[in-house]
Amino acid sequence: MRFLRAIRRIAIASPFLLPGLILFAVFIVGPMLYSFHMSFYEWKIVHPEQSVWKDWGNYTRALNDPIFRRAVANTLAYAIVTVPGQIVLGLIVAVLLDQRIRGRAFFRVVYYLPVITSWVIVSLLFEYMFNGQAGLVNYVLRDVLHVIRENIRWFADPILAFVPIFLLGIWKGVGWTAIIALAGLQAIPEDLHEAAAVDGAGPLARFRYITLPLLRPTLVFLIVVLTIGGLNAYISFLLMTGGDPLDLTHSILTLMYEATFTKLDFGYGSAISYFLTALVFVISLAQIRLLRRPVEV
Repeated sequence: MRFLRAIRRIAIASPFLLPGLILFAVFIVGPMLYSFHMSFYEWKIVHPEQSVWKDWGNYTRALNDPIFRRAVANTLAYAIVTVPGQIVLGLIVAVLLDQRIRGRAFFRVVYYLPVITSWVIVSLLFEYMFNGQAGLVNYVLRDVLHVIRENIRWFADPILAFVPIFLLGIWKGVGWTAIIALAGLQAIPEDLHEAAAVDGAGPLARFRYITLPLLRPTLVFLIVVLTIGGLNAYISFLLMTGGDPLDLTHSILTLMYEATFTKLDFGYGSAISYFLTALVFVISLAQIRLLRRPVEV
């Protein structure tokens, strides 16, 4: 009888689920499987039937490629720097916006504006600001603050080039992080804070022993989602550096784009994409397992 009831429920739900499942299979699962198939070939895009089977050759090529290893390091560095930056600043903004202040709705909109601005526009804006010749940052550092004597050529150095990229990543995500954290803060019962205040707990103690533990599920969600986004960094890397100088500032996605659409090496580009998929899966799974604990107050 349970089996029959389950079959009946599936039959009732199927007409509503099938259109979405078909679209998902055609536009998501299908291309993923096809690109995975391509990753084992030296793929000929014009004549696929002439593609050469390479077994795991594209994957071993990536592992032995110093440019790919540098791209992986750059991508991990981007996530390691920008994710904590977004969470710390976003949490500070969320706590401030959770106070009873005048114009709170206005400030929420202001902090969220960077989130809805185009990545292309703000990437080009940051590129202008950090321009080595006439950029705003060099002007402020040299002519206003007198910190430096000569202009810094930010994008000519493979290390300094990441300063504007990292700053943009943090600035762009603080508003979204703050909104999610604010939702978590407002879900915490006010009675707990009032009871702790009656017992003599100060603001810092209440934040440490009440707010943070109850905010842990929200923080876990933020860490996982922001890490996935950080590992998929693309537009800022592409527009600000494009891998220059000497292919030392690639992210995994910009290297994949170059291999696939510039060099037309579709097999190698597909292999790089699946390395990224595996990296995102492993890191996200590890984060969820390490950070998921019962909430204790």
